[in-house]
Amino acid sequence: MRILYAIQGTGNGHVSRAREIIPHLKQYGSVDLLLSGSQAEVTLDDPLKFRLSGLGFVFGKKGGVNFLKTMKTADLWSFLKDIRSLPVQDYDLIIHDFEPVTAWACKLRGKKSVGLSHQSAFLSEKTPQLKGFHWGKFILKHYAPASRYIAFHFKRYDDFIHTPVIRSEIRSLTPADDGHYTVYLPAYSDEFILKQIKNIPVHWQIFSKHSKDSYQKDNAEVFPVNNKLFQQSLQNCTGLLTGGGFEGPAEALFLGKKVLVVPMHHQYEQQCNALAMEKMGIPVIWSEEEFPDKLRRWAEHGSVPVVDFPDETRDIIAELIRAEGGCSF
Repeated sequence: MRILYAIQGTGNGHVSRAREIIPHLKQYGSVDLLLSGSQAEVTLDDPLKFRLSGLGFVFGKKGGVNFLKTMKTADLWSFLKDIRSLPVQDYDLIIHDFEPVTAWACKLRGKKSVGLSHQSAFLSEKTPQLKGFHWGKFILKHYAPASRYIAFHFKRYDDFIHTPVIRSEIRSLTPADDGHYTVYLPAYSDEFILKQIKNIPVHWQIFSKHSKDSYQKDNAEVFPVNNKLFQQSLQNCTGLLTGGGFEGPAEALFLGKKVLVVPMHHQYEQQCNALAMEKMGIPVIWSEEEFPDKLRRWAEHGSVPVVDFPDETRDIIAELIRAEGGCSF
């Protein structure tokens, strides 16, 4: 069986999940990998067959998307050209993790595909979502269409939704607590973060999307995003201060760390993720005005909700293969 697995490269979560899924796919045939987007620091161990520009966004430094850079980096002509030229007809099974080129190449050619992603969970009205009409919801629904969806979320809100894929390297860690706090807020500048944490007398390890060099200032160490260093920091921290993503908070909760979430402005998916986490008892900073008080309360008194994220990846992939007409063994 020839399998094409296409991965969204905006943010690290999609690539982190792919690192766990790829070995299972290889049990059923030859796997070609496609990556589009340019905002991921986590890398794959396997070579890419296709590396495309895709369509994604660029993180800003003020809590949201940098729309100017996003527009400058968007290449609609290349996007359309890639859709037309991608040889989806050569594959027996096509899976995409919110990757639009592959999704639309299949859609326009009448080729079946499986959407295997966290974003697919928002197709269910049972997942926590913002009320009313939002362009973000419309975009999530049409950005990467598929003929079948398998989704991941913090809870099993619907019958096609599973709990998070936790990487083997995270599952194998032995959590400890050396008293520091880990920070990953890619939509904020280092200066903003350092200002917020300066008066809270604990040690902070900040992983920055905006710095190429490590440095130390006041009560914080700042590192460029590095998968191995981040895992070590997360393993030994008291808590994680992070954005409204999915995989990062899920891994921290799995390790028994308390979490404080700051969703990106006007980013529908992150806002909905934050809403789901708030319902789980995880504190959320919805605006910069709330930052000082909520950050201090969390650092002094935050608690960890109990979660159940069993290792089901092998079974999910086996069922996917069976349902799509492939061999099962």
